[in-house]
Amino acid sequence: MKGLFKLLRRYIPPYKSYVILNVVFNLLGAIFGAFSFAAISPVLGVLFGTQKMVDQPVEWALTLDSIKHNFFYHISHVIELHGKESALVYIGGFMVIAVLLKVGFTYLASFMMVPIRNGVVRDIRNRIYNKILSLPIGFFTEERKGDIIARMTGDVQEIENSIMNSLEMMFKNPILIIISLVVMITMSWSLTIFVFLLLPVVGYFIGKVGKSLKKPSMSGQNKMGELLSTIEESLSGLRIIKAFNAEKKVTERFEGENHEYYSIMNKLMWRRYLAHPMSEFLGTLVIVIVLWYGGRLVLHHQGGLSAQGFITYLVFFYSIINPAKAFSTALYSVQKGLASMERVDMVLNAQNNIRNREGAKRVSEFNDRISYQDVTFRYNEDNVLKKVNLEIEKGKTVALVGQSGSGKSTFVDLLPRFYDVKEGQIKVDGVDIRDLNITDLRSLMGNVNQEPILFNDSFFNNIAFGVENATEEDVMNAAKVANAHEFIINTPNGYQSNIGDRGGKLSGGQRQRISIARAVLKNPPIMILDEATSALDTESEKLVQEALDNLMKNRTSIVVAHRLSTIKNADLICVFQDGEIVERGTHDELIAKDGIYKKLHGMQNF
Repeated sequence: MKGLFKLLRRYIPPYKSYVILNVVFNLLGAIFGAFSFAAISPVLGVLFGTQKMVDQPVEWALTLDSIKHNFFYHISHVIELHGKESALVYIGGFMVIAVLLKVGFTYLASFMMVPIRNGVVRDIRNRIYNKILSLPIGFFTEERKGDIIARMTGDVQEIENSIMNSLEMMFKNPILIIISLVVMITMSWSLTIFVFLLLPVVGYFIGKVGKSLKKPSMSGQNKMGELLSTIEESLSGLRIIKAFNAEKKVTERFEGENHEYYSIMNKLMWRRYLAHPMSEFLGTLVIVIVLWYGGRLVLHHQGGLSAQGFITYLVFFYSIINPAKAFSTALYSVQKGLASMERVDMVLNAQNNIRNREGAKRVSEFNDRISYQDVTFRYNEDNVLKKVNLEIEKGKTVALVGQSGSGKSTFVDLLPRFYDVKEGQIKVDGVDIRDLNITDLRSLMGNVNQEPILFNDSFFNNIAFGVENATEEDVMNAAKVANAHEFIINTPNGYQSNIGDRGGKLSGGQRQRISIARAVLKNPPIMILDEATSALDTESEKLVQEALDNLMKNRTSIVVAHRLSTIKNADLICVFQDGEIVERGTHDELIAKDGIYKKLHGMQNF
């Protein structure tokens, strides 16, 4: 229950006005429900002739004795004037009005619950999504995408189904139970004490089963995350699966994980379905015990209960049983939901080490140079970059070449603070980038990557992505610079045509030119090009290279390249090997050195 209260403290405060109204309406519904049950006693008294006539009323007061006395007085008065049948009609009318008020207030209580339920689930989804966007890229290299998707979808859905569906019962049922117990105490305190001794024993057994649900629930949600990861990987790699005839292998892997999930959920549901029969059996057992004990009190004229009073007492007691059973069922569901909440909290409580320092400096322009000073970086234990030093002056184009895994992409990922350096520092205009506002720092840069990252949206929205108030003319001009305008206008809806999932309706060269147009529209002073042409055919490469040349005019550019022909005119070429810059200079200077660069150049020319 501690986890549930923690959840409520975190998410309920914005909806406290709804909670107060819900409690008030539930209280009124329980009170009028008690009045409708209380009318059973005089009905029985009238039918069996055991109801004592009350001759004189007492002064009205907000006490049970006063209300009861005056109610019996009015019944006695009706019996004297109109007979017992009329009294039954009178009492029946009173019960109908009381029940009408009860169900009316109960509906209003449920009405107030709807914004709480849906609002809390909405807030949880928003918090997870915002947290995911704020976390550093390094977090997602450790986690499986499918599992994160499972936490945003399946786990949040489980929180809604398990906790939020139960929340209404947890607000409503305790009030019903308390009101009924108060009435029961006034009717017979000795019998109610006996009931109080029984209920904790029943609650203990119900609690034991409820606690046993949490562990398999957590295992089930974890396994569902693995299943979604497998599905996501299979969809992404479908071309390779088919090309290598690996359908059987991936099917066996999926079916194995799916069977494990099946086994876990069997155990979970067997325990969950035990909730209703167990609570029903225990409830019946308690009623039988109360019936035996209360019957003895009536037969021996003890406890101050008459026969009709005892029947009324049983009606009130039975009215506790259903809320108690619903309450116990809610506890089972809550345990399952709390397991999902723990998985969600693993994301919400993840540490974000890349954030603004206190008093971070604002920056709006790039004026002088970028400096890498003794930069060392490692993902785990081995250094990927080792004391790298490099000065990049404004307006210059610096190219990074070298074998795969030599640290080139890591070098450029450190500049926008996708990761933070482990040792040394990177400065922009003489200021450590860790002292700059992250949003401002990234606003200075544009990225074009080897794999264009596009969204299932229109050409217009993909090019205008991240740029506020972009006009159609602005987008069109950016597309022209990127050699993309011609093929865009030849689509059925022009700039409003949808490009498909990840730009699936376009060729590789077209996707890359849309990515370049997006960078052109942003118009940043610093451009980072990470192997932007390496995956293209010769014709597409020519068009994209022209677009890149247009993009890099009058900008500071850092280019990661495998094809050396694309960076021949760079102001400075740095050759990376094992996380270090082993050669640097212009194309002609490096050829003259007859070192690693010349060897790479010769291999590509061959």
